[in-house]
This record gives sequence, structure tokens and C-alpha cells, in this order.
Amino acid sequence: MLSVGVNNNNKKENAVTQSQYVLAIDNGTQSIRALVFDEQGNEVAKSKVNLEAYFSNNPGWAEQDADYYWQSLGQACQDLWAQGIIKPEQIKGVALTTQRYTMINLDADKKPLRPAVVWMDQRRADVEKPLTGVWGFLIKALGLTNVITEMRAKARDNWIQQHQPEIWQKTRHYVSLSTYLTYKLTGQLKDSTGSTMGYLPYDYRKQQWAKKSDLKWKLLAATRDMMPELVKPGELLGEITAEASVFTALPQGLRMIAAASDKACEVLGSGGVEPHVGCLSYGTTATINTSTKKYVETIPFIPPYSAAMPGVYNTEMMVYRGFWMVSWFKTEFAQAEQRKAKELGVETEQLFDELLNQVPAGSMGLMMQPYWSPGVRQPGPEGKGALIGFGDVHKRAHVYRAILEGLAYELRSGKEQIEKRSGTKITCLRVSGGGSQSDAAMQLTADIFGMTAERPHTYEASGLGAAINCFVGLGIYSDYNEAIDKMTRLGDVFEPDLPTVQLYDRLYKEVYKKMYQRMKPLYHSIRDITGYPKK
Repeated sequence: MLSVGVNNNNKKENAVTQSQYVLAIDNGTQSIRALVFDEQGNEVAKSKVNLEAYFSNNPGWAEQDADYYWQSLGQACQDLWAQGIIKPEQIKGVALTTQRYTMINLDADKKPLRPAVVWMDQRRADVEKPLTGVWGFLIKALGLTNVITEMRAKARDNWIQQHQPEIWQKTRHYVSLSTYLTYKLTGQLKDSTGSTMGYLPYDYRKQQWAKKSDLKWKLLAATRDMMPELVKPGELLGEITAEASVFTALPQGLRMIAAASDKACEVLGSGGVEPHVGCLSYGTTATINTSTKKYVETIPFIPPYSAAMPGVYNTEMMVYRGFWMVSWFKTEFAQAEQRKAKELGVETEQLFDELLNQVPAGSMGLMMQPYWSPGVRQPGPEGKGALIGFGDVHKRAHVYRAILEGLAYELRSGKEQIEKRSGTKITCLRVSGGGSQSDAAMQLTADIFGMTAERPHTYEASGLGAAINCFVGLGIYSDYNEAIDKMTRLGDVFEPDLPTVQLYDRLYKEVYKKMYQRMKPLYHSIRDITGYPKK
């Protein structure tokens, strides 16, 4: 049941009358957006450039040219100013948030040596021998052999060193997309601790590069001198250079403030900074996060991510492909909606609520397990997606609803894991990302979780989080508590429907929770027979 969020701060919605603006650049997987926010958290202006997520020259590869992101960023900025709503000289500062663990090899002149390896890439390095000596003994004694082997195999720098040694020999800097775009804007090879993640020599507990004695340096090809300088969210990264000013029309000398990764910024922009608030991100990767000052490994030996605030952690559980499945469904099954959307001049996804509402809760027994790509935390590397329970009543609409239900089931499982490991009960949900724009998806979420699902006042929560970092870093707000209080608020609130909650609860406990273990042996057989996913 839908209710309208209450504006507890009595904030004015007319953003144009506000006097201070910052630019948040959000480089996601499927688009890059240039967003102007005022100090009340209102979205004043926005431009969007759609991205080709990746190209693939081999099965499981996902790559994109680094310059493609930079050119798209420039276009997004120029399109923003062309609207005439805001002038570049009105902008007080800029912050950047990007997709995570998209890695780029730079030479001594800081030029890309090869395409960026996008976060969805599934290639694996060869791990022929375990570590020997003291480290090898400790790893075996602690039962970490599989964890260490997975880290060595999934580290992109290890793969490049093995398979493209001529590229690796020329690599002087090994950086993420956020570092690369920061360099293009400021001339500084710096990044935020909140953007640093993946198979890198990073100390998640201390939120800094690992010490020289850390085991990670022995497991990875990257060296300390290849890493950028790290600063905390809200600190200065640099200033817009003359060259970047010409390209983006941002004023030369404009300050760039460190933000964090897109998921971390979504949590901040949703205002979900208390451990009892579960923040769902319905984006290309679907996630559930909480924020805590306590270091909590939601899955043993898998560290929590650095949050968009200094000294804070995000206890994340993810569905690797997430709402990418909606794009998959659109491409493979929704040609009719694509044609209709084109005629109406709207996004195809806006027509999908009609499909969702054609089907009763539970999709008449059709159940989806959303492991279209093996994840980091769940499932194992053999994982595959599944749709079970087909009957002659099922149509496209049932498949679509089953996709959304499967994603929500998996995120509910993540919620329970976070609660178990953290010892803190999650009492409400904040749902952001593109998928949160659907009222039907929001109601489905409230019903599957059996709790209130709240939508932030803007679905551009990641951009808003970056803007909060910027306002704090510029000193316009004295701290994050003040900025969050002034800039975040609730939009619509969805209450669970009790009979539907009961139906979903049985399907979740009696069917969904048993699917993976029952089907795991079959996934192993499929992998052994076909070679996919690659070992």
C-alpha cells in the first residue's frame, strides 16, 4: 500500500530559488549523468548520456575504451549547460561517483595501454601453485586456501601479467575508472577511499593501502608505486585544469571533492546511515547495504566496503547482474513494449509495470534464481541462473514478475545474512536506483521483505550522495549529520500487504531458500560438460 512521504524538514521544493549548487557526475554502467543539486538536496538540472556497457571479444570478457568514458563525461556536461537552467560559473564544486572495480592500465605518460576491464568481466588468471613458506602454512592452517585462490584468479592485474605481459611491462599506473576520470579532470592521480575496492592491495579495516608486509602484495601483480594517492570522502582531490575546463566548460580552478563509489553514494544519498536501515539499490548490480562504524565481515574473510563517509563501512550483499536482468528481458522479450515506448517517447521500462500487474503475487509458481553471472559472495563460481515451475499458464508477464521476485528473494537472503553477522536487526528499507521508479516493484519489495519500503525523494540517490560529499568538503555544511538532515528526505512509502506477505514468506522459505543447494550439483555438471562458466 502506497503512502506519501512526509517532509519533516519543511523544505522548499523549488530548487531554482536556491543559491548554491554543486555538480555531481555519476558514471554508471549503462549511462553517465551530470546532475546539479542545491544545498537542500533538490535536483536542479540533469543530463544523461547512454553508454554501451561493454564490448566482448571473448566469452566472459567485458571491456570498454577508457577514452569512451571521458568523451561521454564531456558530452554530459556540455548537454547540461545547453539546457540553460544553470551556468557553469554558478557551480561551487564538483564530485564524481562511478561504477566499481573497472580497471585501467596507464603508461608512464598516463595514457591507457589497453581497454578498461569492466567490473562484469569474468576472466580468471591461472593459479598453478599455492604459496609456500610461512604464508603458505598459515593459509592452509586457517582454511583460507579457497579464498586466496579465488582472489589470485579474479585479480585482473594477475591475468594481464600472465596473458599480456608486454602490456604489463609498460604499465606504470594501475587505476580504477574513478581515478582515471579524476586525473582527466584535475591532472592528479588521486582517488577516494570510498571508491577503492575489488582485488586490490587495500586494507579495508584501516581504509588505506596495505602495508608492505601485507599478504596481498604477494598475491597480486600490482605494486605499491602503481597505486594512486588516497584521500577520505569529503577531502580535496584537486582543481579543474585548463584542458578539462575547455572540454567540460567547468571553470578552471573549480574544486573537486572526493565522493565514493556509486553504491556507497546511494546509501549516503538515501539517508540510510544507521545500522538498522537496509538500503537496497535496484541498479545494474542489485545490492543491500547497511552503514556501520563497526568492521563487520558479512561473509567470513570477505571485507565490508569503505562507505561514503570517513571511518564508516558498508556491509554489502549483492546480486551480481541485478537489474541488468530487466535490460536482458527488454532485449530478448519486450519488442512490443520497445515499439510502443518509441511511439510514446518514453523509456521502455516505464511500460513494464503493466506487465507486472497482469500477474498475481508469486507468478503462479514460477520461481527465478538470479545467478545469471557468478558473484563474489554468493553463489560459487559454478553458479547459474534458473527459472523453475513452468506451466502452460505462464507467459512473458510471468517471467518478468518472476525476475523481480527472484531479485527481491535474494536480497532478503542478504538482509538475513547481514543481520546474523552484525547482530543488528534491519527495521526498514530505503530503495533507490532505476528500478525503484516502479511503484509495482516497490510494493513487491515491501511484501517480500514484510516491512516498510521507503523511496528517497530522488531516485538519483548516488548523485545526491556525491553532492553531499561535495557540500561537506566545501564547508557549506559543517559535517555529514547536518548535510544529511538538510539534503535527504523520504518520497513515497510502501506498506506491506499481510496476505501477500504470508504467500511470499512460504515461497521464500519452502522453495527459494532450497533452490541453490538442490541445483548446485547440476550446475557443477553443466560447468564440467560445457566449460561455462570457465573454471
